[in-house]
Amino acid sequence: MKKAWWKEAVVYQIYPRSYMDSNGDGVGDIPGIISKLDYIKSLGVDIIWLCPVYESPNDDNGYDISDYRKISEEFGGDPAFDELLEKIHGKGLKLVMDLVVNHSSDEHEWFEESRKSKDSPYRDYYFWKPGKDNGPPNNWTSFFSGSTWEYDSRTDEYFLHLFTKKQPDLNWENPKVRQEIYDVVDYWFKRGIDGFRMDVISLISKQLEFEDASNPENYEETIKTRYANGPRIHEFLQEMNKEVLSKYDIMTVGEGPGIDLDNALFYVDDSRDELNMVFHFDHMFIDNGPGGKYDPIEMNFIRFKEVFSQWDERLKGKGWGSIFLGNHDFSRMVSRFGSDSEFRVESSKMLAMLLLSMRGTVYVYQGDEIGMTNVAFPQITDYNDVETLNSWKEAEERGEDMNAFMKLVHKQSRDNARTPMQWDSSQNAGFSSGTPWIKVNPNYEEINVADQEPDSDSILNFYRKMIAFRKNNPCLVYGDYQDLAPQHPSLFAFRRWDEDSESLVLLNFSSTELMADINLDFDKFEIAISNMDEGADPKLLLPWQGILLKRIN
Repeated sequence: MKKAWWKEAVVYQIYPRSYMDSNGDGVGDIPGIISKLDYIKSLGVDIIWLCPVYESPNDDNGYDISDYRKISEEFGGDPAFDELLEKIHGKGLKLVMDLVVNHSSDEHEWFEESRKSKDSPYRDYYFWKPGKDNGPPNNWTSFFSGSTWEYDSRTDEYFLHLFTKKQPDLNWENPKVRQEIYDVVDYWFKRGIDGFRMDVISLISKQLEFEDASNPENYEETIKTRYANGPRIHEFLQEMNKEVLSKYDIMTVGEGPGIDLDNALFYVDDSRDELNMVFHFDHMFIDNGPGGKYDPIEMNFIRFKEVFSQWDERLKGKGWGSIFLGNHDFSRMVSRFGSDSEFRVESSKMLAMLLLSMRGTVYVYQGDEIGMTNVAFPQITDYNDVETLNSWKEAEERGEDMNAFMKLVHKQSRDNARTPMQWDSSQNAGFSSGTPWIKVNPNYEEINVADQEPDSDSILNFYRKMIAFRKNNPCLVYGDYQDLAPQHPSLFAFRRWDEDSESLVLLNFSSTELMADINLDFDKFEIAISNMDEGADPKLLLPWQGILLKRIN
């Protein structure tokens, strides 16, 4: 196994708008992040991944960029960013930025020029098409509801937007567009950043026939068959690697809707010179029905475990994986995969143990290290997320029971992960002295950093302990992996080993006790870490207990 700094790293993801507000305007900012660098360093993480802080009209909270080279004044502007980068490096940490180049903002100068006329030199920076049968060019549906096509009366044509209508898709077929993007990438590496998380990078190559989706009701199928893994995707990524990425000691991780076991190695095989790793969504879409997240189905736990095993098997020795259970686009980890009420503390720690004992680069999302939970705002007007609001509007138009749909919003909205970071029990959870851009989760008085800092048994301190343990046990980073109870309905038991050591991880994904009835000689192992003091018998797991055992040498 070829070693690399980014394989051994633990990444801490920051959603800047919700992290820490330094000036009382209710919006988190870069000086706020700077004020928390000692805290971040204390976690033991190595890399900060910063969600977009570029100039943006914020139709999709910064994922609609109007100037790729400018840091938004709302976040503190370029001087604040330069200070952040210098201080991050001064603490021995690295900084990964978001690269959002499937689409720009409709307020980017390229698009403003593109829409002026069919003869504009920027016209083919985007996808423009005439309508069909008095409607859009095809039946494609946006990730955020409605058609992927928006009519523009100025030129009597439609432009393509896989996301909101203020996020027109860039035309990577145009070599000028690609060069513009490579210049942007190079600009940020010259400024000293350490890598990019590439937003929906699997979508940048389009199927130029723009054929109708054969089964538009099945959204996941449409992503795989129409939007993702287009005919030139690997050509584009190899070109970007050759032109820019290969010239720097950086890391890349691609967000990969539509990337699956069959095509993953095309993106991350070491010999192909494309990306270091991708985020796949096989486990994150596990409770989505054919219509997506607002058409939920029950999570299949045996399938959940199978996803980890299959991906580890597919990538081992050839590529590298990303290990995550939450980010800015999904519900809170403990509310989704754990028990966020009675066993919130236990299950938060247990999920941390799962994350930090898997092969792959680990990503921790802000607030998960203190067990932040989903929020249940009473009114739809309390929500900000464009995906949530559009889904609500569509449900209303279909005549659905909106009380029932509100329960889905409570469970599925991306705003669950975007409520302000809970620093202490003071007003607004210590996030801002002003009115926060989105309301704070009311449970901040019980769940916050200040309360957990001095408590040696807190979720926060368990994360620190588990991160340190991973760092001291490279077997957990590079070692082999085997699921020991793949068919068990609530036990996740696996072993990790290399030539020097062996660990067993036993996780009870249920609210009842269970016997870890696996065919192993437990006498040859000792408990190294447990998420609770009681329950010293590793075979008998208490509700939501996690135990990591090491072989006695």
